[in-house]
Amino acid sequence: MASISPSRAPSEAIDLLVVGGGINGTGIARDAAGRGLSVLLAERGDLAGFTSSSSTKLIHGGLRYLEYYEFRLVREALAERERLLRLAPHVIWPLRFVLPHDEGLRPAWLLRLGLFLYDHLARLRTLPGSESVDLRSSAMGGPLQDRLTKGFVYSDCWVEDSRLVVLNAMDARARGAEVLTRTGVVSARREGETWVAHLRDEGTGTERIVRARAIVNAAGPWVSETLGGTLGINARAAVRLIKGSHIVVRKLFEGDQAYILQQPDKRIVFAIPYERDFTLIGTTDVPYDGEPGPVSISPEETDYLCGCINRSFARRIGPADVVWSYSGVRPLYDDAAANASAVTRDYVLDVEDAGGRLPVLSVFGGKITTYRRLAEHALEKLAGYFPGLKPAWTGEGILPGGDMPKSDFDSFLAGLKARKPFLPDELARRLARAYGTRVDAVLGGATSLADLGEAFDGGLTAAEVDYLRRDEWAVSAEDILWRRSKLGLRTGPESAARLTAYLARRAEAA
Repeated sequence: MASISPSRAPSEAIDLLVVGGGINGTGIARDAAGRGLSVLLAERGDLAGFTSSSSTKLIHGGLRYLEYYEFRLVREALAERERLLRLAPHVIWPLRFVLPHDEGLRPAWLLRLGLFLYDHLARLRTLPGSESVDLRSSAMGGPLQDRLTKGFVYSDCWVEDSRLVVLNAMDARARGAEVLTRTGVVSARREGETWVAHLRDEGTGTERIVRARAIVNAAGPWVSETLGGTLGINARAAVRLIKGSHIVVRKLFEGDQAYILQQPDKRIVFAIPYERDFTLIGTTDVPYDGEPGPVSISPEETDYLCGCINRSFARRIGPADVVWSYSGVRPLYDDAAANASAVTRDYVLDVEDAGGRLPVLSVFGGKITTYRRLAEHALEKLAGYFPGLKPAWTGEGILPGGDMPKSDFDSFLAGLKARKPFLPDELARRLARAYGTRVDAVLGGATSLADLGEAFDGGLTAAEVDYLRRDEWAVSAEDILWRRSKLGLRTGPESAARLTAYLARRAEAA
């Protein structure tokens, strides 16, 4: 398709332009569209292409934040944990965490006090509370070194982070928002009564002009760059970039429990069951001052995470045991903390306008757990610019695929297996987790595996690939294997090449 010159590109008027397709951008776009605003979201890469797919994949209050007196953040996060578990039971589920008491580190009374506060800060609580555990007699202590004899168990939740982002984008689109991936915002300036923004398709070079009444800058690690460069506004708040890295190894322990391990440097590291056959270990907290694009783990970070496991687990690991690693740059609000681990995970929403009109709202910081509440706060700040804005609604807004009776995933899975008995158990579970009640949009009227078309590794089929292209903005094999799923862990080079070739044929046919 030929490029359209900016001077001759057609323009269109909308209420809100959202820059950035991570969890905060998609959450704000969804909330705004549900309140009656016309919304366009532009993401220059794939949804959740950077920070939002590089988390520890937890919906949690943040137990360690209590040490930094972040009581408001923890209370809000715990309330959101309960709510999100109800709104997206297919991609969010409960997880029990084992916290061993390590002599010489935090005393047992302090851990007990912290867990007491953790249990009681949230008004709503459907998850089991904390309790003491004798690691010598409990199966949970089996993988640990003999020196760790007592500990505690408490509850938090797991989340498929990149899928949560896609679900928010899908619901935003269903409520009238336009969601554009591989589309960058080249520039935006105030002209007359509107923002005039120039957008460019990163693949074709096609350009487009949009006139918006307000802009949300949810560009994550690029928030300051977008504010100062793309929008031409001096930032009043500062962002501090912190790189977090994780490693994945073959399964270290049996059971569904996770472990939260104290370290001599006062940090904590998680070891979490991952994709049935693996263990996820992380995260690091390293100050970062480079370009916040694709980043990778350093040898020092790998050694650090392996060392954290080797301090507590009976089984030792080293860099050769790492089957995959990932890293992301977190855009935290700069509160001048000396230690990277102590930098607040709370968020700041900064609004700049021109005499009470044409605002730009920039998002600094935040965490996946509180994204929905962040979006509500963002709309509260923008409400004065949009008289007649509909009230908040997302607190009861089920995400796509989450409308299971009583949020009961196990019953839903049993029903799927009864309706589609040809699905192997592992495939049925993966599809139910990924798509929830939308799974029939993937499977259609199939009555056998053959009906799902070409097969790739990990149970991926042409039917699922076509669904992801059609409904979830997937373009590349990386989108599918590492963000819409984690099938990259089970996909060999030959199958990945066949998937790439299949996607090319489908794109050409379109």
